[in-house]
Amino acid sequence: MKENIHPTYHQTVIRCACGNEIPTGSTKEDIRVEICSKCHPFYTGKQKLVDSAGRIERFRKKYEKFQNKETQE
Repeated sequence: MKENIHPTYHQTVIRCACGNEIPTGSTKEDIRVEICSKCHPFYTGKQKLVDSAGRIERFRKKYEKFQNKETQE
C-alpha cells in the first residue's frame, strides 16, 4: 500500500449564513454554507406548495369522479 496518499482529517465546524454551527470532521478546515437544516424551508415547515400550471387542481378534478363513485356505493 502507498503511504502518505490520504488527505489529513480535521475536526471542523460547518458555519451557516443563519449563524448555526455544526461540529463535524472533514478534510476541509473551514466549511461555510448558505443554508442548513435550521433555516431550510423544507425542514422548518415554512415551505409553500407551488402549484405550477394548476396541476393539483387538474389532478383533483380528474379523480373527483372516482372518489364520488366510491362514496355512493
